[in-house]
Amino acid sequence: MPYIIIDEERCKGCGLCTVACPKKLVSLNDQPNALGYTVAVFNNQENCTGCCFCAEICPDVAITVFKEDLR
Repeated sequence: MPYIIIDEERCKGCGLCTVACPKKLVSLNDQPNALGYTVAVFNNQENCTGCCFCAEICPDVAITVFKEDLR
């Protein structure tokens, strides 16, 4: 099962990943990070296809997609 990690320190909350995800599994958090940005969060892992659209569109290279959940 694919898994996404979002680096909250790199994310600036642009929201491009939320639009890019065909399953709408990425959203912006209500709480800001240490720099004051409302960062992206990954929801509903079991529905992720691992398409990598979110990571490809991220201008801050804040998203890493793993094809398998190795946690």
